[in-house]
Amino acid sequence: MQASDRETDVVLIGAGIMSATLGVFLKELEPSLTIQMLEVLEDCARESSDAWNNAGTGHAANCEMNYTPEQPDGSIDISKALQVNVEFDLSRQFWSYLIGKGAIADPRAFIHPVPHMSFVHGPENVAFLRKRFKAMSAHHCYEGMEHTEDPRQIAEWAPLVMDGRTGDDPVAATRIITGTDVDYGALTHLLVGHLVSQPGCAVSYNSCVTGLVREEGGRWRVEVRDTASGETRSVRAKFVFIGAGGGALPLLEKSGIPEGRGYGGFPVSGIWLRCDDPEINKRHHAKVYGKAAVGSPPMSVPHLDTRVIGGQRSLLFGPYAGFSSKFLKHGSLLDLFESIRPANVKPLLSVARDNFDLTEYLVGQVLQSESHRLAALDEYFPKADPKDWRLQVAGQRVQIIKPDVKRGGLLEFGTELVGADDHSLVALLGASPGASTAAFIAISVLEKCFAGELTASAWLPKLKQIIPSYGVSLIDDADFCRQIRAATAAVLKVDDIQRPAARAPAAKRA
Repeated sequence: MQASDRETDVVLIGAGIMSATLGVFLKELEPSLTIQMLEVLEDCARESSDAWNNAGTGHAANCEMNYTPEQPDGSIDISKALQVNVEFDLSRQFWSYLIGKGAIADPRAFIHPVPHMSFVHGPENVAFLRKRFKAMSAHHCYEGMEHTEDPRQIAEWAPLVMDGRTGDDPVAATRIITGTDVDYGALTHLLVGHLVSQPGCAVSYNSCVTGLVREEGGRWRVEVRDTASGETRSVRAKFVFIGAGGGALPLLEKSGIPEGRGYGGFPVSGIWLRCDDPEINKRHHAKVYGKAAVGSPPMSVPHLDTRVIGGQRSLLFGPYAGFSSKFLKHGSLLDLFESIRPANVKPLLSVARDNFDLTEYLVGQVLQSESHRLAALDEYFPKADPKDWRLQVAGQRVQIIKPDVKRGGLLEFGTELVGADDHSLVALLGASPGASTAAFIAISVLEKCFAGELTASAWLPKLKQIIPSYGVSLIDDADFCRQIRAATAAVLKVDDIQRPAARAPAAKRA
C-alpha cells in the first residue's frame, strides 16, 4: 500500500548522534523549519551511538597516540591531535548552550569527568612518550598535562595498570585530568527528545529508506517502507542528510549523485571485554590508552576505560578488531557485496592490494581465542581474573574507500562529507573520531550546504550564540581557549585547569 507523499523541509536519515545534532542546530538557527527523522530500527541510538558500541572517550585527542605520529626525523607531529582537540570544544559549547536554555536538565545524564592517560612500556615506547609529552605540553591546548616514568606515580593514577607488574621493563604515562566519559546513547535520546518536542519536527521509527529520487526543481523524494506493516510512503524534502553510520554508503549510492561515484566501504567489527564488578571498578578511574599494534587500524588502539552508562560504572578493555561483511551491527552479511558497483570495483581492489597487512591483522583478530584476548588485557591489568570479564560486541565501523587517480583507491580512517553539487543532499561517510566531533560535523554541513544563510542578517548571530568560538581559532588564541574551556567546564560540571586569564565568561567574546 502506498501512502500519500508528505512534505518537509529537511529529512534526516538515521536517528543517531549525527542526525540528532544537525537537526537541533538547524531548528535553533531556523525555528520555522520542518524536520522529519527516519530510522530503520525501533529506537534512536541503537547503532554506533549506543554507549556499548563506542569508546565514549570524549575524543579530545589527549591520550590517543595514533593522532601524534613520529616523523622520520624523530619529531612528533601534533597537528592532527590539535585539530581533534578543538573540535571537541565545539561539542562542549553546543551541549553547554542546550543546558543553559534548559533543553538538557542535567549534564550528569550523559557526561562525567574521567582523566585521560597514555601508558607505554619498553625503552623505545618510553622515549616516544617522553617526546610526545614535550611537544604537546608546550601548547596551551594541552596545558596541565602530566608526565611520569615513576612506577609509583603511575600506580597512584591507575592502580590496576601497575598492580602485579614486575621486572625491569621501563614504563611511562601521561595524564590530563580534564578528560571526560560521554554516554552518546543517552545524549542522543536527549537531543532527539528535544528536537521532536519542537513544532514541525518528528521521528519515524521502523522506517527503511528504499530509494532517493531527485525531482525536477531540486527536491528529493525519499521512498520509505515501514518494516512492521510493510506499508510504503514517500517524503518530499528540500534537503536530505544521510547520517546512517555504516548504512550511509548504500544510501549515497541509491541517490545516484555523481559526487558519490567510486566510493566504497571497508567494514571493521569489534569486541570488548567488560567488567561490571564494583570492587574492581572503584580502583580504576581513568581511560588508559596504549599504542596500536603495527598494521592495526586506529579504532583498535587498546584501552582500559572507565565507563559510566545508565548511572552504573563499568570497565571496558579493547576493542579487539575483526572483519564482518555487515555495514551495521543490526545489518546484513550481504551489505558489503551489495555495495559493490562498477565504479568502485577498482578502488576496492586497489585497497585490497595495498592493505594486505591490515587484512591479515583483522583475520588474525577474528581467529583469536579467549586466552589471546586475556593475554592482551594482561598487558594493561596484570592481575585481571578471567571470571570477572565477559565479551561485549561493539558497533560496526565502515571505513572510507575513496577513488584515487594515481593509486586507484585509498583507505581512510576519518570522516568525510560527500554532497550533491546543488547542496540539496549530503552523506557522512567514515567513523573515527565520530560522535565526539558531531558538532564540528554539523557545522561543516551548515558551511557546505547552507553557506548563504551564514550571514550577519540570517543565521550567523545565532550560531555565534550557540558556539561562542565560531570563527576564532582556539589553536591560535590561547586566552580565548582558556575562557571557553573554563566556561563549558562549569556548565558541564567537569574538571578544568584554570589560570587567571581563563576566568572571564566566554560569552563576552561572542
